[in-house]
Amino acid sequence: MEDLLILVDENDRQIGTLEKTPVHEQGLLHRAFSIFIFNSANELLLQQRAEGKYHSPGLWTNTCCSHPRQGEEVENAVHRRLLEEMGIACELEFQFSFKYKHAFDNGLTEHELDHVYFGYSDQKPQPNQEEVQDWKYVPIPQLKQELEQSPETYSPWLRICLPEVLTKLNV
Repeated sequence: MEDLLILVDENDRQIGTLEKTPVHEQGLLHRAFSIFIFNSANELLLQQRAEGKYHSPGLWTNTCCSHPRQGEEVENAVHRRLLEEMGIACELEFQFSFKYKHAFDNGLTEHELDHVYFGYSDQKPQPNQEEVQDWKYVPIPQLKQELEQSPETYSPWLRICLPEVLTKLNV
């Protein structure tokens, strides 16, 4: 059985749950989170999604993205998932939320109300190879340049929320 995703209305109020595949087949709005980890050099930790991912395989994206479980607070889910996916534990602070909808070539649609968290750590990631095929720390100016030159190599949600991330960083 797949994980149940939390379906929400426009105000992030839970309106139900449903398995991951039908949620993405139907493009239903659901709760999610994105984590951005920075090191002491103010570089952003990016991950390259594993080739086996159901959408966006091989694309570079922010440090960690996922969904809280039914009955799990987002504040707990971000810590759980960062440790499961990247092998990192650190303080995380909520920054902002955004909503987006993106249809993929494989017929799936990501429609998320995404809660964004920042953290700071110099820990070396120990990624789960089923989730992450590579990782790197990138200075923000370099990331901006790479996004301008090759946007197709980055996840849609990273491209959508990065301007607000940069605003929060005063960059």
